[in-house]
Amino acid sequence: MNLLFRILIRLGILKNDLDYHVIRASMVIILLFFGYSKWFSYEAQGLVPLISHGPLIFWLYPVFGIRGAGRFLGTSEWLFCVLLFAGFWNKKLGVLGALGACFALISTITILPFLPDAWAKSVGGFPAMTDLGAFLMKDIGLLALSLYLLRQDLIRALRSTTSSVPSSAPYVQQQSEVPHGY
Repeated sequence: MNLLFRILIRLGILKNDLDYHVIRASMVIILLFFGYSKWFSYEAQGLVPLISHGPLIFWLYPVFGIRGAGRFLGTSEWLFCVLLFAGFWNKKLGVLGALGACFALISTITILPFLPDAWAKSVGGFPAMTDLGAFLMKDIGLLALSLYLLRQDLIRALRSTTSSVPSSAPYVQQQSEVPHGY
C-alpha cells in the first residue's frame, strides 16, 4: 500500500490543487455540452416531461414556450460555464458560476419526487430507476461538485480581499505540503 501511495504522490495527486482544477474543468465541460444540446429541437422535446414536473422550473413553458425554455436553460448553463471557467483566474467570478450551477442543479434535482416515470414500476418502483430518473440522479453528484467549487472559491476570494481567513474556514492545504512518512 505504501508503494501505491508513493506512486500517487509522485504523479502529483497531492500537489497544486489537482482535485480543485480537475473538478472545475469537468464542470466547465459538462455545462458547455449540456448547454449546447439544449439549443436543438430533439433536446427541447426531451425536456418536456422534466420541466413540466419541475416545481422550480415549470414556469419556463408558459413564459418561453418549449424551444425558448430549452434556449433559456442552455444560455444559463453557458453563462455558468463561462463564469466557472473565469474562476480559474478570478475567484469572485468562480463563486458566481458555482452559485448559478448550484441553483440550476437544485432546480433539476427537485424534479425527481414529482416525475411519474422516474421509478421502474415493472420491478416494484422506488429505488429502481428509469432512464429519466437516472438522468436526474447524476445531478446530485454535480451539485456536490458545484458546492465544493463554491466553498473553495469563496475561501480563496476572501483570502485575496482580506488579510486573514475567517475562523470558520478550515485550513486549505498548501502546494508544498506532503503527508509525513511518504
